Amino acid sequence: MNDQLKQNLKLVNETLEKAEYYEQAARTLNFDMETICPEKGMEREGDVAAFLENEAFQLQKDPAFTDAAEALYAGREELERYDRALAEALHRQYLKTKNRTPEVNHEMTRTYNRAFSVWSKAREASDFQQFLPALTDVLKAQRLDISLREGAKEDLYDNMLDDYERGLTAADLDVCFGRVKERLVPLLQKIMASKKTIRTDFLSRPVTDEQQRIFARYLLTVIGFDFTRGNFTTSEHPFTDGLGPDDARVTTHYYPTQLISSMYSIIHEGGHALFEQLQPKESHIHHLTGEKTMGMHESVSRFYENVLGRSRGFIHLIFPEMQRIFAGVLDDVTEEELYEAVNVVSPGLIRTEADEFTYAFHVIIRYELEREIAEGKAELSDLPQLWADRYESYLGIRPASDREGVLQDVHWTFGFGYFPSYCIGNMYNSMYVKEMRKSIDLDRALAEGDFASINTWMAEHVFAKADLLSPKEWIRDITGRALTPDDFLDYLEEKYTALYEL
Repeated sequence: MNDQLKQNLKLVNETLEKAEYYEQAARTLNFDMETICPEKGMEREGDVAAFLENEAFQLQKDPAFTDAAEALYAGREELERYDRALAEALHRQYLKTKNRTPEVNHEMTRTYNRAFSVWSKAREASDFQQFLPALTDVLKAQRLDISLREGAKEDLYDNMLDDYERGLTAADLDVCFGRVKERLVPLLQKIMASKKTIRTDFLSRPVTDEQQRIFARYLLTVIGFDFTRGNFTTSEHPFTDGLGPDDARVTTHYYPTQLISSMYSIIHEGGHALFEQLQPKESHIHHLTGEKTMGMHESVSRFYENVLGRSRGFIHLIFPEMQRIFAGVLDDVTEEELYEAVNVVSPGLIRTEADEFTYAFHVIIRYELEREIAEGKAELSDLPQLWADRYESYLGIRPASDREGVLQDVHWTFGFGYFPSYCIGNMYNSMYVKEMRKSIDLDRALAEGDFASINTWMAEHVFAKADLLSPKEWIRDITGRALTPDDFLDYLEEKYTALYEL
């Protein structure tokens, strides 16, 4: 590396270090907004977070920084692996933000933060009309952002997807989701017609918040969460945020008569947190932690939640502790009954409470609606009706209110394009589980609580290059194959055919 490249790299690293201080402060405020910020403090706190995020943005708009970053990109072949990945990431970001002024960036950030505050109130009131003006502003901001990009894709929705799953297109999703519908719709009909009775009465027995808190901490401990580098609390909508190198925070939500709701939200969010805690230190050193995509992240969270968390081995492991913590609630329940209950197929309205089998339909519904909005085939004002019609079509149920329908998710407060990541994540993890099983007896490891072996394999194969490769390169690097939905569909067909004795 020549002296000029070294100087450019030094300037870039120093600037990014400063920017990350602002960004971490803003994320901390956003975390506060979603957990304990009082209602009347929301708008002000959102404005402060937007200010801090814009300070970070302005540092990276400085001509000296952009010149240095572009020079690194031009000379990237001379850089070592992590610095080359950083140069490529900064170039992608430069093309997206080159024409976005700090003033426009600040207003966009305020739009998203205000939308969250409005959504919270609208959801509480179960009134989509309260949220509609804010959602309209969000979509306008997202369209403006994309219109300012250099080299934006012709398809508006492809640009939205690219923000969350780099390189993924609507054409890719049409193929994957088309296969999902082709194979799962008839299987769902068979399951619904099955004479197999699965007992679930005990899942609605009253439990206290304190019991659920103790259980949540136990579950995080079991899967290997490091409490010296993270913590958990509650929020309206469970989420995870990696605030800094040693600060991964997760949230859950306690319901008095939904025992397994918090159980699986904490395992899901704990999976996200493990990705943050076990990623290579080099990702932090080289400012690359933002390069892993949402599909990669969701593959991990849903791997821990479903592939591991709903397995017989895991239920065998945690069943005695569940009976102890929830004394009197599960006394008349067997281990097999619990396993069947946490895997019961029961079409419902709420995505975050959906069973493993029908979850894909919740995602497909959101994908189809987002795409129709982006393509101008539907209006935002039509969403409650379209949402209800789509749920009735796919799952045979219809929401009775906006709260259990179109207002249930927080994601649209920051734009369209996120939801497909959940289902693509299932496809990724089904592919790499096949590879894992070649070197780990996964069933034995689960039954014995050997998460050290599982987490080590994940760190070495799944986490190691997530910030260095595009999603399509990453999954091929892990498995030697291109993205396919078939492993995921095979997994569901095998598991639920056996469960329902089809």
